[in-house]
Amino acid sequence: MRILIVHALLLTTVSISVDGFSFHSPRCDTSTQPKRAANRASVVLNDSNKESFSLSTLFGKNKSGSSSNQNLKSTLEPHPSVRPHISPLNRLMNGHNDENTPNSLPFHPDVRSGVLDNGLPYVILPNRSPPGRFEAHLQVFSGSADELEPQQGIAHLTEHVAYMGSRKRERLFGTGSQTNAYTDFHHTVFYAACPVRAPRGGPFMLPMALEALVDVMEARVETSRLEKERAAVLSEMTMVNTIEYRVECQILSTLHRENRLAKRFPIGKESLIRTWQNEDVRSWHRTHYRPDNVLLYLVGDIDPDEAEKVISQKFGHLSAEKQAVDIKIPTIKKEAGDLADAVLDKSVKAAQSWHYPPVRHNWCVPEGVKVDEKLVKPEEVIGYDLHLQNSYSLDEVVDVIDINEVTSGKKIRPHIFSHELLQAFSLHIFAKRPVEPVVDSESFRRSLAKRIALAALQIRLNVGGRSDDPAFTFVEFNQLDSAREGCAVCSLDMTAESERWRDAISKSLSEIRKLGLYGVTPGEMERYASSLMTDAEQLAAQGDRISHGDQLSHLMETVANGHTFMSPKQSYIMTAHALQTLSLEDVNEAAAELCSHITGFNEANAGVDGTTIAVACMPKGIREDSPAYCDAENLVKTIYDACQIQVEPEEDIQVPQTLIPEDELAKAVDENPPKWEGGKFTDGTPQTSAEVLTRPFTLRRLSNGIRVGVANNPAESQRGHLRMVAPGGRDAEKRLGFKKGSMAIGARTMQEGGAFGPWTREQVELFCVDHLLIVEITCTEESITIDFVFPTTNVGNVGFGDDIQLGITGTEAVLQVVREIIMGFRWEEDALGRSKQSFRSSHESLQKNLEGLSTERIVETMTQNDDRFLSIDVDDVNSITLEEAKLAVMSQMIPEALEVSVAGDFNVEEVINMIFKYLGSIPAEVNEECKQAAISKGSGSVPQIPSPGKFIDLALEDPDPRAVAYVSGSAPNSWGLLSDGTTVAEHVLAADKRASEYDKIRRNHPLFAHVALSLISEIVNRRLFSNVRERKQLTYDANFSFSNFERLAGGWYLVTVTASKEKAERALEACKETLATLRRSQTITSDNVESAKRVVLNRHEGELRTSAYWAQLMSGLQEESIPLKGPLSVTDFHKVVESITPRDLQLTLETLGIGDDDLYTTIGRTIPPEGVEETEDELTSLPQTVGMRRGGALH
Repeated sequence: MRILIVHALLLTTVSISVDGFSFHSPRCDTSTQPKRAANRASVVLNDSNKESFSLSTLFGKNKSGSSSNQNLKSTLEPHPSVRPHISPLNRLMNGHNDENTPNSLPFHPDVRSGVLDNGLPYVILPNRSPPGRFEAHLQVFSGSADELEPQQGIAHLTEHVAYMGSRKRERLFGTGSQTNAYTDFHHTVFYAACPVRAPRGGPFMLPMALEALVDVMEARVETSRLEKERAAVLSEMTMVNTIEYRVECQILSTLHRENRLAKRFPIGKESLIRTWQNEDVRSWHRTHYRPDNVLLYLVGDIDPDEAEKVISQKFGHLSAEKQAVDIKIPTIKKEAGDLADAVLDKSVKAAQSWHYPPVRHNWCVPEGVKVDEKLVKPEEVIGYDLHLQNSYSLDEVVDVIDINEVTSGKKIRPHIFSHELLQAFSLHIFAKRPVEPVVDSESFRRSLAKRIALAALQIRLNVGGRSDDPAFTFVEFNQLDSAREGCAVCSLDMTAESERWRDAISKSLSEIRKLGLYGVTPGEMERYASSLMTDAEQLAAQGDRISHGDQLSHLMETVANGHTFMSPKQSYIMTAHALQTLSLEDVNEAAAELCSHITGFNEANAGVDGTTIAVACMPKGIREDSPAYCDAENLVKTIYDACQIQVEPEEDIQVPQTLIPEDELAKAVDENPPKWEGGKFTDGTPQTSAEVLTRPFTLRRLSNGIRVGVANNPAESQRGHLRMVAPGGRDAEKRLGFKKGSMAIGARTMQEGGAFGPWTREQVELFCVDHLLIVEITCTEESITIDFVFPTTNVGNVGFGDDIQLGITGTEAVLQVVREIIMGFRWEEDALGRSKQSFRSSHESLQKNLEGLSTERIVETMTQNDDRFLSIDVDDVNSITLEEAKLAVMSQMIPEALEVSVAGDFNVEEVINMIFKYLGSIPAEVNEECKQAAISKGSGSVPQIPSPGKFIDLALEDPDPRAVAYVSGSAPNSWGLLSDGTTVAEHVLAADKRASEYDKIRRNHPLFAHVALSLISEIVNRRLFSNVRERKQLTYDANFSFSNFERLAGGWYLVTVTASKEKAERALEACKETLATLRRSQTITSDNVESAKRVVLNRHEGELRTSAYWAQLMSGLQEESIPLKGPLSVTDFHKVVESITPRDLQLTLETLGIGDDDLYTTIGRTIPPEGVEETEDELTSLPQTVGMRRGGALH
């Protein structure tokens, strides 16, 4: 039941794309803005027949402009980089004017945009989720792609200096605000997420937040701050240099070989970063941080009228001319001007969106499709080398990548990357296409057609493509608009075992060609159109309850790509209208276009205009006679041969509307009559009634033993989350004598399977797709947890409008799946094979991962090789049989041991009744044959960590120098239970002989230790940042965390720090020093506690808006194995947090093993493989990314 991956990918192509194209659309409110721009965004805003250009006329005139600013401008020289350019507001520039155009999409009615007299544009979106908070983001339209040859890395360094050095940013500390910044190819973004008012009735925060962002625009470059941030950036360079990072480097440098992105990665050049002085950073800052080159976003619980006044007050005095005064390096001033001229002539930035990097692309589009001439890269670049096609002294040494013409007019640009740390084969095939702005009904219909086609293909790959012996271990095909690259990228990302790379290519490309040639089936059309409609309906129901962060992300991406930003309700209306007229032919036409770069390689089909890019990554050292060996020639041939294989049209699979017919359920209820019992708790809460609904949740037990918790959460409209927990996990695996790894491998086998009763895995997975269910099954050290995300409305509907036939609700569909997992799950050998493959890959990857292997070694030493906490080696994985995996997992699926917690936007009484029928009718003795006689209540404990501690020195072969350091020691579990059975409260009370009766009552509260440990974690992290990063400048970041077991007694803490190899030992000592001073010379202060309380409470309040958090809170409330967790842990949370004192935390800190003799420490270092010299620096890298997704930025 690999439904998580299946449906998550569906959401990637459906939900996320819906958000990106149709979720919001901007509009200007012409009644209240200081200035409303009437000129079109696509027109260069300067006309030689009119008044001479100045920033005051860049986007239109502002009636509230400052005359003093105008007078000052006349006395200063023009800024060397200012040129008339298209407005970064894009569609927002036109406002309501566009709504008069036939078939234009409607603009979000609440979005307000405008431009100050100095040229600074802004966008405001009132939003209520969460209430009492807002976010302000300042986007500077210059990133690493704008850097000159001697400036590589300076955009990222300037980001650090500008914000970390801001005194006004520091004023936001302790107010419950979060601030950060990040740099990418195309921009640098600074943000502040703040409460509307400071705590305890303090001042309004909007002026303070904007002052911090204005401070960024006027940043002082001080030597002390530059040196601190230089050290942080150099440390970050080491931290991000993982093998995943290096793979992404290879991919993007190959994909963008024809433009600046291949040579202008945000991390930059170490040799340059080490040499820059104040004037270098100041010159970059003053060149790019100017009013016409930024965009301010405000989203949250704010009054737009008041916000506009504050924006004008805070930002109105800025001017490009004043910035130009501080550009003191003549060569930089001249070269910046030359670059600015070239950008206007030869880039998608100037031609399509000011948000894009200054690049041009070699497009790959279907034959005959005409690309706008403004976006076509000239055959010859004369004059300024904007696209960096010449060689420069700082360039990396790279292999020449030839374009391979496999047959007339059909071209591939192949690249092979091999590395010692790679464990498997991966393939990445790309086609770059122009972004098509979604602005009217026709472009909107095309975007829907593409999403349906992409969803159909992805489900085929992940459902039908997983045979008994699958060729690939991961595969994803998608097309996304990428503002950071200035294009739409159609991508195939696939991984496989190295020996099977040819089979994997053949299988994946055959599925793509099948879609491109024959399109989707009528059943797929119905399925994914219905999914789009349901998703749009959920968003419309949520309205402005969508979080500020999500709203802002979609707003920024939508504006950047020139799409129309609609409200969720408008998007829903437009989606319903478009789907009523969207035909199967429309979708198949979109499918043919999406797949054209693959189908075009077939000898019988027309090719594409342009080049397809293919990057293969593989382990280093494979012999040429091995089936795992791949070179460029073999790669191209395999791709070409795969495209000659004949494919047949897809056939529809019969998908059940319901897994359990009504008559079957009624029979089960008759045979096993359910009954409610009251909830029972171990935290002192009285037993609850079996008949009464209670708030904030209803907690009961069924007569078969299943514990049930239900909570209503309207904050996530029409959505729900269910969590089923079977206590035990790998702890039970050991206690009950199961073979090592059988519980974890069995849980993964269940995830990979999914056949129930009469239904096949494919039918069940498509049932979950139809009902928009996401399922994730995990096995931890202490439990098997099954999480479901689902819609609470009717889904699996057929038809639209008046002809719609409603399916069952997503809530009912989830309960059907839960029942079948407990009672009717079919265990299959092919699912076990895929599970084993996953664990083998995970273990082998761990051996080549510096961070993972170092963590494994320190845990291994502290726990004295306790299997419960370690990875499962390949021999143990291979030894597990299907029967052993089944017996281990099903021994935990005993009703009396299970707890089901469900939260969502639903009627609680209706859900209680559904649970009563579906789960209450499960016989108490189900799976009795798997139950172990030795099973006992409760859980085990973490081994008592020996003292004294030890130092572990670990070396890993890698040609690039990296190092990590860890400090660890014993700690209580999440609820304050230590491995010896004592509690934090007992230790604190024993240590404080003068405690008052009130203190004793407070500390005996079952939530006391849980809250105290959360606050300590925040305080220690802040101290580590101040000491190791800020004061000693040894790292980019240091992190403190707890193992946070709930059922197992005891645990550990872990301090993680990444540093250069030469600084690793000093960084380790600095972390130890921080822990030591926290106990002795610099103990916890009241300010520390108050600041930590704000963070913990704000995080809690924010997460309470999610159903997943409610399900997490309810899990364990009725479990005897977590004696201190009960209803009081939720109802008394605020009260207990506010009651905590510095004395409480200082005494709690002593229950951790942080004494000098208690510490376990590790330094993990890379060493060069035999025959390879270690590189010194010059690491050219890309923004850190997640897996192989497109995106990511340096912070």
